[in-house]
Amino acid sequence: MRRRWAAALAAALLLLLTDVRPALAGAPITTAIYTADPAALVVGDTLYLYTGHDEAPTGGTNFVMRDWHVFSSTDATTFTDQGAKLSISNFSWAGADAWAGEVERGADGRYYWYVPVNGNGAGWMDIGVAVGNSPLGPFTDAKGGPLVSDSTPNSSPLNIDPTVFTDDDGQVYMYWGSYYGLRAARLNANMTSINGSVITPSGVTNFWEAPWMFKRNGVYYLAYAANDSACSQPGYACIRYATASNPLGPWTHRGVVLDQVSSTTNHPAIIEYKGQWYMVYHNASSPGGGNFRRSVTIDKLYFNADGTMQKVVQTSGGPTTPGNLAATATPSTSYVSPWETLAAINDGFTPANSADRSHGAYGNWDHQGTEWIEYRWPTAQTISRSEAYWFDDDQGIDLPASCQVQYWNGSAYVNVPGQSGCGVAANTFNATTFTPVSTTRLRLNITSRTGYSTGVLEWRAFS
Repeated sequence: MRRRWAAALAAALLLLLTDVRPALAGAPITTAIYTADPAALVVGDTLYLYTGHDEAPTGGTNFVMRDWHVFSSTDATTFTDQGAKLSISNFSWAGADAWAGEVERGADGRYYWYVPVNGNGAGWMDIGVAVGNSPLGPFTDAKGGPLVSDSTPNSSPLNIDPTVFTDDDGQVYMYWGSYYGLRAARLNANMTSINGSVITPSGVTNFWEAPWMFKRNGVYYLAYAANDSACSQPGYACIRYATASNPLGPWTHRGVVLDQVSSTTNHPAIIEYKGQWYMVYHNASSPGGGNFRRSVTIDKLYFNADGTMQKVVQTSGGPTTPGNLAATATPSTSYVSPWETLAAINDGFTPANSADRSHGAYGNWDHQGTEWIEYRWPTAQTISRSEAYWFDDDQGIDLPASCQVQYWNGSAYVNVPGQSGCGVAANTFNATTFTPVSTTRLRLNITSRTGYSTGVLEWRAFS
């Protein structure tokens, strides 16, 4: 194993050059309703999220979406549901399917909401636009008919998921599309008509749906859902992204910024708010949730010094494991190194191997001997099994020599009774079973091999 001493200086330099820090825990913005397909807008001191509204019944197998909600926040943590501010009924020419839209402020100071809907006429999905005098509306149909439909030259056979972007010179662009390919066009200053031709941008690798456009430090970024086998399981999607020096491309693929989530669909919104960048997306992790009963959540996003985006750590709502009590626990530790993150241990991710740090990793380099990680719950949990997936970076963090599961008995930490053994194998979840205990705290003591430190990619706990 290579030692981290040579890597330490580089790691310290990296900390100075990049915005690396443990992510704060995200959560669904609401559990009162099911929300999906977020768009984000900052106006003054307020962050607005515009979402779809999933109304499918339990066990439903189709989208039931009839209106859109607006949520507001002044801290990117607590969101207030301002209610349904736009619905299918606002468009006399529309019949169903209130799918993913976005709001953009026009040069006239009004707010334009671009949404895909199932029109009553020929074809399937059209893109309409509503307008309001404030971010909360009220919104009314701004055009009286579709902005984009099947009759629009070079439109997509499935016109969905519009994202709208205003460049520094005031020119407004709209991007949309599905698995038939990405489309883009300039909009006129009236925000309700297309200026020139619809184009098919080049260089967007494995585009599926859900584009999101933004600009940072003179570089244009396009994030989008992709569902190729290199980034997600069959039937699921990740978020890839590309960059360009021109808003219409050509685009250069840069990588994956968000892995697949617990819902089959995946939809990004990326926004800077009060100096911090955020990824807003949806998953199926709220109580009773599913592929047609999704929930919007938000996590911090960080950029590297070269402008590339670091992969977002899903601090809530990653692919879930039924019965995993760790998802509701607050983690703590005796020590975590500044280039790793404790948040990784209960984000619900299943690593590909012990070197997989795509969702972050907990590590305690350069400490040696015994360190611990711990879960705490606000109320007692009955626990009988623990599963640890060890981190081995081949740079000073190695598989442990041994480990021990303990619980809080009300006055002290003691070994769990009847422990089956604490495995230290690589590339797998090491299960430890024991006589059930009722406790508010569970601790994993990890003892290193001589000369090495230890790390954990995921730690599960089960009743």
